[in-house]
Amino acid sequence: MLQTLAWGSLFFPGLFAFSVWALRRLRPEWTFLDCVIIGTRLVSSVQAVLATGSGIIIICSCRNVVSDRSSGENLGTSLLAAFSQQN
Repeated sequence: MLQTLAWGSLFFPGLFAFSVWALRRLRPEWTFLDCVIIGTRLVSSVQAVLATGSGIIIICSCRNVVSDRSSGENLGTSLLAAFSQQN
C-alpha cells in the first residue's frame, strides 16, 4: 500500500509538471496561467478515469459490495490483510 502511495505521489505531480512544460513549448502564445489550468484539468481527468476504473474492478470482483466482508473483520484486520497480500 505504501508503494502505491509513493508512486502516486510521484506520478501525479510529475504528470502536472510535464503537461505544463509541454504546453509551454507547444503553445508559446498561451500564458503560464493558461498552461497551469489545462495541466490541472488533465491531471484531474486522469485521476477520475483511474478512480472509475478501480471502482469498476472492485464492483466486478464482489458479489455484494456492502456485505462481502467476513463478519469478524474490522478495519485493522482489513488493512493488515491488504498489506500482506501486496507483499
